[in-house]
Amino acid sequence: MPQNARTKVRRVAQRGHYDRETIHAILDSSWIAHVSFADPKGQPFVIPMLYAREGDSLYLHGSIASRLLKSVGSGIETCLCVTLVDGVVLARSHFHHSMNYRSVVAFGQAVAVEDPADKAAIFERFVDALIPGRARESRAADRNEINATSLLRFDIEDASAKIRTGEPKDDPADRELPVWAGVVPVTQHFGEAITAADVVAGVPIPRSVINLLGR
Repeated sequence: MPQNARTKVRRVAQRGHYDRETIHAILDSSWIAHVSFADPKGQPFVIPMLYAREGDSLYLHGSIASRLLKSVGSGIETCLCVTLVDGVVLARSHFHHSMNYRSVVAFGQAVAVEDPADKAAIFERFVDALIPGRARESRAADRNEINATSLLRFDIEDASAKIRTGEPKDDPADRELPVWAGVVPVTQHFGEAITAADVVAGVPIPRSVINLLGR
């Protein structure tokens, strides 16, 4: 991704990354983006949304009545952020407590996806972005569902990633203090699948969920 004034990481600049591989890997490791925009009156909003990535584009979806989708879909400048927390960093001093994390900030504009066939394909992409293989196990969106949903394609114009890893950065004078310091890893895991009470008797847990839990 091109590096410019709005994407350049200034605070602890060595943590900044601008290559597509790193940015895409972080985006593909999450499902939720916080999307920011200002309405025509200048009121700012930040709203968490599900997304699915294809190339340098992110798809966002919601109700046709959504203020965000109406505003962002009009082509205004938009910014979104994705953050993953990997660890709690505990230092000897209050000042140096921190987090290990991976984040992406992306800028661009969004356009509405109008073609019903394209929208149906993107719905399928969303489902498989949540759990690979799930789309073919479930019913595709019908005409009413497609018409009731707005879909946007957010084209990433500029983006940067910022990553913190490693141990606490304590001051040398504090290293002799009898205070524990280190990192508590934060991991995401999936729990045991719970079958809905109204599932038809005898329907087994599908392969997509078994594969997910097996990871």
